Amino acid sequence: MPSDCLFCKIVNREIPTEFLYEDDDFVVFRDINPAAPVHVLLVPKKHIRSINDLQKEEGPIVSGLFMLAKDMAKEQGVNTSGYKLLFNVEKGGGQVIFHLHLHLIGGWKR
Repeated sequence: MPSDCLFCKIVNREIPTEFLYEDDDFVVFRDINPAAPVHVLLVPKKHIRSINDLQKEEGPIVSGLFMLAKDMAKEQGVNTSGYKLLFNVEKGGGQVIFHLHLHLIGGWKR
């Protein structure tokens, strides 16, 4: 774990954050700059810098993120109205925090 990784500090409870969900592998919390009424971050506890740094054996982490996103969408009440799932990859792709995470975004009224 890099000592300056914000999400590692959150996972390790060095920075107080309200978890909407936590298990042995993941935490979920609200984005501090939400892009929609529902904007949560799904973060693996294991530090992986970016999608580009994933190793083949870490495939279960990615599938786990998607399964968790499905459950969190239901918990947040956007599973039937619709939502977006987004990975930002590297600076040019909008990644600001270099710890793999999945955005779940939704809740717009149409």
